[in-house]
Amino acid sequence: MIGVLFFKGIVIGLAIAAPVGPIGALCVQRTLAEGRISGLVSGLGAATADTIYGFIAAFGVTVISGFLISHQMWLRIIGGAILFALGLKTFLSRPRKQAAPVSGNSLLTNFFSTFGLTLTNPITILAFAAIFAALGVVSGSQDLAALWTLVLGVFFGSALWWLILSGGASLFRGWIGTHGMRWINRISGIIIIAFGAIVLASVAVLDGDLLP
Repeated sequence: MIGVLFFKGIVIGLAIAAPVGPIGALCVQRTLAEGRISGLVSGLGAATADTIYGFIAAFGVTVISGFLISHQMWLRIIGGAILFALGLKTFLSRPRKQAAPVSGNSLLTNFFSTFGLTLTNPITILAFAAIFAALGVVSGSQDLAALWTLVLGVFFGSALWWLILSGGASLFRGWIGTHGMRWINRISGIIIIAFGAIVLASVAVLDGDLLP
């Protein structure tokens, strides 16, 4: 039973992390610009945030989930603004001819930027609830060991995806010159800015839905 739940958690973590989005674009861009460790740490920031939302959904913490969903408009505004800033920074960044050594501070920045960005999307809780139901996982169960196993599986599944993505992107790092990296920065920046625009546009729709 525990092993099955852990496997289901891995599947759920993969399902939540794998869809292409701004975090994926950031992970690939940072891997190509700074190395595999930077890309992986960026992904682990998102995996940690996903795990927190998975925990809230699995343990049925309705007070927290209700608060986050009721304030989703402001969270989306913050998330959209962060996406715009990150996208613009990525677009304007100049590739180095030689990669600078990765410092602890830069890794912390990479981690917490994606961690915070992922937390600004509380709808992830609803996604977890839907996937739990589809896979026959009962949230809010009294079996704490089973729930912790499920949440741990979610983290491993999400982390596995970012390990695969950053590892795959790193294979192409040696083939990309300065000119190619400049275009990757521009394309990644445009993608991230576009997602920011979509998030902010969704705020306008949400605001209209909430009005009487």
